[in-house]
Amino acid sequence: MAKKTKKVIFVCVHNSGRSQMAEAFAKRLGAGKIEAQSAGTLPAEDLNPTVVEAMREIGYDMSGHYPKLLTLEMVESADRIVTMGCGVDTEGLCPASLIPTEDWGLEDPKGQPIEKVRLIRDEIKSKVENLIAEITGGCRKDD
Repeated sequence: MAKKTKKVIFVCVHNSGRSQMAEAFAKRLGAGKIEAQSAGTLPAEDLNPTVVEAMREIGYDMSGHYPKLLTLEMVESADRIVTMGCGVDTEGLCPASLIPTEDWGLEDPKGQPIEKVRLIRDEIKSKVENLIAEITGGCRKDD
């Protein structure tokens, strides 16, 4: 019997930066192992252009990505929900108080220079790699 892939939802308030990067990494690095989506509690109009640029630098095309509203259906279908830094967001719209989640405590790339966004991007990639390894029973990158 084939092993069921685990579904992970990456959530942040605006779904325009951190959660979008996490979804992109998870889809590529976890292809065939996990299913990934991202969403926000108050989605922005567009992706953060600095995030798009930082991802393009390492070969990720974000043109098909767009901010999406977190729905009850998404929450109910998820095996794991990861928030991107609820302690960092100040809008009071973090989903962590509403649903069981784990929070990665990441800085918001909004308004940050490209150099800072690259550091956030690389931290997200590392955390996604570890998450994939954990979910699929592989070795964690930091083990």
